[in-house]
Amino acid sequence: MSAVLATIRSATGAGALLSRIVAAVFGGYALAALTSVAAVALPLRLTEAIFTGMLLSFIVYTLAVIWVFAVRSATRAWAGLLVVAVPLLLVAWPIWNGGAA
Repeated sequence: MSAVLATIRSATGAGALLSRIVAAVFGGYALAALTSVAAVALPLRLTEAIFTGMLLSFIVYTLAVIWVFAVRSATRAWAGLLVVAVPLLLVAWPIWNGGAA
């Protein structure tokens, strides 16, 4: 019976790790992309806003990966990514729909 419990715990741990890896890779990429697009809304010339967004996206991606593996659970990691993504999405949405600055 203890071998079954150990296997279940191991599988649960592997699932949590896999979830964090997916959150880091794809969630971090999504935040970086949203940051890059949202930066176009900054009150800068378009070329400056694009370069600013590109540079910020590298920082955001790095911080997202660190965040995902620093929090206590995979659920908190996903929740943190979502909390940051919603405001960025609200800023980026009009730009995607043709309302660029």
